[in-house]
Amino acid sequence: MSTPTQNHGGNPTPSVDAARWPDVASLPGGISSRVRARAAAMLFRRNVNALDIRVEYPDGSLGGRRADELQPRMIVRRPDEFWRRLGSGGLIGFGEAFMAGDWSTDDLVGVLTPFATRAARLVPRALQPLRSLVLPRHPAAEENTTANTRSNIARHYDLSNEMFATFLDETMTYSSAVFDQLSPESPPAWADLADAQRRKIDRLLDLAGVGPGSRVLEIGTGWGELCIRAAQRGATVRSVTLSSEQRDLARRRVAAAGLSERVQIDLLDYRHVQGSYDAVVSVEMIEAVGEKYWSTYFSTIDSVLAPGGRVAIQAITMPHDRMMASRNTHTWIHKYIFPGGQLTSVPALRAVVRRHTELGLTHGISLGPHYAETLRLWRERFLAHSDEVTRLGFDQTFLRMWQFYLAYSEAGFRAGYLDVYQLVFTREPS
Repeated sequence: MSTPTQNHGGNPTPSVDAARWPDVASLPGGISSRVRARAAAMLFRRNVNALDIRVEYPDGSLGGRRADELQPRMIVRRPDEFWRRLGSGGLIGFGEAFMAGDWSTDDLVGVLTPFATRAARLVPRALQPLRSLVLPRHPAAEENTTANTRSNIARHYDLSNEMFATFLDETMTYSSAVFDQLSPESPPAWADLADAQRRKIDRLLDLAGVGPGSRVLEIGTGWGELCIRAAQRGATVRSVTLSSEQRDLARRRVAAAGLSERVQIDLLDYRHVQGSYDAVVSVEMIEAVGEKYWSTYFSTIDSVLAPGGRVAIQAITMPHDRMMASRNTHTWIHKYIFPGGQLTSVPALRAVVRRHTELGLTHGISLGPHYAETLRLWRERFLAHSDEVTRLGFDQTFLRMWQFYLAYSEAGFRAGYLDVYQLVFTREPS
């Protein structure tokens, strides 16, 4: 059943399937939600007056530091609904309000980037200790136990291989690329992306010392491109994943490349891996591990790494203080995109390997601007192929959700709130 949304802003807003999107189709109720809505309205207006955006309200009033027409426009179409969602759900409500059409923009990244830049100051310092009392906590059902992790992974990666193919390049690589060069005057084009993904993979394989005869363990298969490139170097590869959709397509891609004798892809939790490997490689998989299990993740790697072996990991990170402040908060990204996910920080990774393994962090390089451009290309491609996505059975609310996710992530990297690192761990002294 689709619930039509009442529009106070002059433009049509989307209908929402209440069965599929119950928290988007409905609004928080009760006296508490009204009180929180008033507080959210005051806090929001105060914050946006420090941001380089132009906020337009239905009554003609404006918000933003300068509020001129050159700033990215955030159009609040239904302020009452927006305040109620924001007051009851914080950033979850902010994202749900976009999904519901309570606010819109013609420059989503431009609007979200100033918010990401000011993320640590959106809530006044005096109120920050109340976060745990006001904001939702992670559901127990999404903790990354061996019983839960596969369903967490499936909720994202098993959506549809065809859907991911609408915005990924021919390598089907769903992680930050590394472009040959970055220039504001000449940003990367779509035609550059596949080679940039291969460059990223080759750099990781080089960091891990993968060559002829190497025994390689990959944790998190994706759709198989790293397996293929490692095997083409003469390595033998075992790759583990918890996504049946990814495993099946990765196996087909490996077979089409004529490399099935060198590559084994298993539907297996990393905690159950055994054997001995000269190199362990993992690309943006630690984000799905969860802080509680970081020690298990690295202890498992330590236990299967052969003497003299190397570990190369690509990881999305955030500033350590922000990680500590938000570690227990259930966010919009958790609820709609990556259940059970948890970003780490470089100091946190350094500490966990020191306490729980014989490994040390011996090399690291930041690539955040490359991820911003990767996400831009994905977002543009996704929007250009939105008709194809709907033909696959995804509705308009899903399209708005995915647009928000890609823009939200891009804004985080553009603001420097997020980063991505290629890291090397060895048993050598750091």
